[in-house]
Amino acid sequence: MDAVDRKILTELQLDGRLTVTELAARVKLSISPCHRRLRDLEREGAIRGYRAVVDPAAVGLDFEALVFVTLGWEDRDTVSAFEEAVAAVPHVIQAQRLFGEPDYLLRVAAADLSAFQQLYDQRLATLPGVQRLTSTLVMKHVVDDRPLPE
Repeated sequence: MDAVDRKILTELQLDGRLTVTELAARVKLSISPCHRRLRDLEREGAIRGYRAVVDPAAVGLDFEALVFVTLGWEDRDTVSAFEEAVAAVPHVIQAQRLFGEPDYLLRVAAADLSAFQQLYDQRLATLPGVQRLTSTLVMKHVVDDRPLPE
């Protein structure tokens, strides 16, 4: 991957709806080479897909919490069962497995505190292998959906 490929990725992260013509102009390539590079980046997996970034408040999900999960044990079956179950909870909008303690970090979107509490009690606390949940509320996003650095 060279500097031009990185520039293509940067421009698409800023505006994924660019046409190939617009993208080519921004990265100072003619259309054919730009299109070829774009297809190569997609084929190689550098570009995993395209999507709309939706404002959670616009769809009634004004409340966000970070939930730290500690498992009671970390054998392969428990980890697999937990990860499969957490992936099935639609309000978990991000989930990362961590080194050290805690074991996982979940980013959860809900309509309000009451909806989060219900989700916490009925779904998150009952996930396989959960020993402890600790949550904190998101006050505001300072850096959100930033493009990757070049």
